[in-house]
Amino acid sequence: MHILIISISYFLGSLPTGFLFGKFLKNIDLRLTGSGSTGATNVLRNVGKWPAFFVFIIDVGKGLIAVKIAQHYTNQNLFEVLAGIAAISGHIWPIWLKGKGGKAVATGLGMFIALSWKIGFASLGIFLIILAKSKIVSLSSISAAIFLPFLMFLDIGSTNHPYFFISLVVSILVIWKHRTNIRRLLKGEELKINDINK
Repeated sequence: MHILIISISYFLGSLPTGFLFGKFLKNIDLRLTGSGSTGATNVLRNVGKWPAFFVFIIDVGKGLIAVKIAQHYTNQNLFEVLAGIAAISGHIWPIWLKGKGGKAVATGLGMFIALSWKIGFASLGIFLIILAKSKIVSLSSISAAIFLPFLMFLDIGSTNHPYFFISLVVSILVIWKHRTNIRRLLKGEELKINDINK
């Protein structure tokens, strides 16, 4: 059962939401357009606001549902975390798109809302505050990722817990996936949310 749920979590995470919206609505391959990501930000810039909104909601749902399925069948924190990791892995490295997917932000948010809604919404709050000030999605995502392990530690009071471990892993993973964005930020070349193309 555990292996089955982990597999389901991966395939759930690997649903290429942004790619499908790009293909069906604009006949474009997001992997070859803009930032090359299939996430909501690239959808926003190249497909439209409403498609981006739906992609974001669905991608959040992928992480949330994967963890909720695990929670339904077990009360083991480690197993919940493994299901979340599987969903995030599917989102970043989807088998359908030869391993080229999104950057784990929305799916990771869904996972943390399921694991600890306080941490999930606190991270979302940090993201929205930075976004309101900077208008730069990548900076907002990176900022939320940096704060994530600290928020989790404050919530559970321990570094020896699967939730803290996954918060640290996801933080590092999100920052790593934004490494090209970081280079542009340092050069002052990163575009803002209302810019059309990267």
